[in-house]
Amino acid sequence: MSRNFFKSKQYATSKIYRSKPQELRGSDEEKPNVPQGIMTKCPGCSRVIYTKLLIKNNRMCECGYYFRLSANERLVMIMDEDSFTQIDQQLTTRDPLSFPGYCDKLVRLQTQTGLVDGLITGKGKICGMTTYIGVMDASFLMGSMGTGIGEKLARMFEKATYEGLPVIVFTASGGARMQEGIFSLMQMAKVSAAVAKHSEAGNLYITVLTDPTTGGVTASFAMLGDIILAEPGALIGFAGPRVIEQTIGQKLPEGFQRAEFLLEHGFVDQIVERENLKATLGAFLKLHHKEDRRNL
Repeated sequence: MSRNFFKSKQYATSKIYRSKPQELRGSDEEKPNVPQGIMTKCPGCSRVIYTKLLIKNNRMCECGYYFRLSANERLVMIMDEDSFTQIDQQLTTRDPLSFPGYCDKLVRLQTQTGLVDGLITGKGKICGMTTYIGVMDASFLMGSMGTGIGEKLARMFEKATYEGLPVIVFTASGGARMQEGIFSLMQMAKVSAAVAKHSEAGNLYITVLTDPTTGGVTASFAMLGDIILAEPGALIGFAGPRVIEQTIGQKLPEGFQRAEFLLEHGFVDQIVERENLKATLGAFLKLHHKEDRRNL
């Protein structure tokens, strides 16, 4: 009798447990409420990183993966505090081909990024040395070069030539902007001509190739620097690796079009870690300062 009673009680307890409401038992489907953007997953090692810590570390993961920087983040990292003055801030592109949806996309990106276009140009100091600087931003139409970006670059080089100052350009671009067709391609020649005049006047031009630097930007001003630097692992080339593989029907070598591959083959002068960029640029500016050269 007692044995039967014990069995029925055990059964009843089990039944009660199975019939508990889902909220009382706890659900595997419930997830912690983590605010969006507070954590970032590294594509290199799949490690989840506290975003504030990532920003503090110049957006570099411990595994060596480099996250892309915005133009404003780059300027804060490179320029001396309170020394940077932006030029041609409101200069933007138009829609020369009346490309469907292009104007709406520009307005939407301007609202999302706070940028007028995919490039910021200005004048400031690095390690106390005055220079003109242009920084491309891949978050704005993949940093593609349209008429607005070409005009801003040309104007910056003209100002630097007139004042006898060096120019530093950080490239991050998918190439020429297809929505502007031949007008975009013309910027390659226009900016290259401005670079040539700047060089003929005896002024220093440094390019820093970041991920990615491709297309018409690579085929023009990105590779015209007197000194060409690159960040580790940056994709640098004209056509993308997938396009090349599909065209030639062959597998490309390991690391093809990466900064290390280009350094090995003489297209890049030096690969510089992100935390050392400011000091490296400052050293080059001091070494090529015109007054110092006259005293040698």
